[in-house]
Amino acid sequence: MSTPMTIAIFAAIVGSALISGIFFAFSNFIMKALQRVPSREGVLAMQTINITVLNRGFLGVFMGTALICLILAVISIAEWEMSRSPYLLGGAVAYIGGTWLVTALGNVPLNNKLAGVERENPESLEVWAHYLERWTKLNSQRAGAAMCASTLFFIGLTNPG
Repeated sequence: MSTPMTIAIFAAIVGSALISGIFFAFSNFIMKALQRVPSREGVLAMQTINITVLNRGFLGVFMGTALICLILAVISIAEWEMSRSPYLLGGAVAYIGGTWLVTALGNVPLNNKLAGVERENPESLEVWAHYLERWTKLNSQRAGAAMCASTLFFIGLTNPG
């Protein structure tokens, strides 16, 4: 395996594992903590988080990993005869489909709806209750998909052929 390929797979492992950890933390304890505070404060906290997360560090890892996955998917299809190719393609599909698409089609629309809510409006309580349940389920799916991707990339990296 070439050095650039090894570096790309290693970057995909690290990126997808890091994203999995972030998503796991949110589902495992951050969202549970926000559920325990008064709804208006939870709404404000999550609105603030959703603005703050749009930074170079998070987006660089999240989007950079998706780009690396896309490249690895193309290479794995082009080199399908290699025994590592199914693992690399599986990892790429898990990450792109399970984290990036779920984010774009599920979590972001929920974030956008929450962003438009006035905390003092009684409607915010219903939006927040729905948000907590749905967003956390989708986020847990993203965490699992990213960990699956990381595992498949690791198998691909350690596969000799």
